[in-house]
Amino acid sequence: MPEWSAPYPDVKKKPMSTRKIDHIVYTVSNLEAAIADLTTRLGVRPVIGGRHDTRGTRNALVNLDNGAYLEILAADDENTAVSPPRWMGVDVLTGPKITRWALKSDDLTADAAILKNTDPVLGETKAGSRQRPDGSWLRWQLIMPTATPEVDVLPFMVDWSGSDVHPHEVLPDTGCGIINLFALHPEPGEVKTTLNTLGWDMPVLSAPEAGLRLVLRCPAGIVEL
Repeated sequence: MPEWSAPYPDVKKKPMSTRKIDHIVYTVSNLEAAIADLTTRLGVRPVIGGRHDTRGTRNALVNLDNGAYLEILAADDENTAVSPPRWMGVDVLTGPKITRWALKSDDLTADAAILKNTDPVLGETKAGSRQRPDGSWLRWQLIMPTATPEVDVLPFMVDWSGSDVHPHEVLPDTGCGIINLFALHPEPGEVKTTLNTLGWDMPVLSAPEAGLRLVLRCPAGIVEL
């Protein structure tokens, strides 16, 4: 993880109350094995999502509470058109873990400025769309998550305002909900500064390496990923 530059002289701090988690990415080496494992651990079966043809990955999804979802992400070995390194840490993965997370955004330009002030590599914005079988469209703009490091404790941002629906709305109810999401990092104070400027407050604990931990309430009980 690169060093942070703080304070933030050219960006406006966002109110804490404006933010919600969009989704949390659990990256794995084998999607089918992960689906079987999570079905047992969570007590609900993840729903196959689809393929990211331009990113070389595929996913499955679990509906969470408060408009969020869990994305189980793996490399798409059948897609040979996309060369490593692929996004979300899939090509530097050392084991199944939370590697990325996203916040909902209604101002990607402002959010990108905050992230770029933290690290010039961050803040690239792209758009995408996909038509669902029922004819509705998923349309999104996002601040791109990076390919490395394995875990990035800073969020990327997604704006679904142009979409007919949000993925959360079309996933079956699972009874799973977020109890806590927290980060680990060698420089927790610097991470907190960036998160607070983005308008988000969550625990950041001191640790030798960067990490993310998600605690869920599910039909099978309390689960930590």
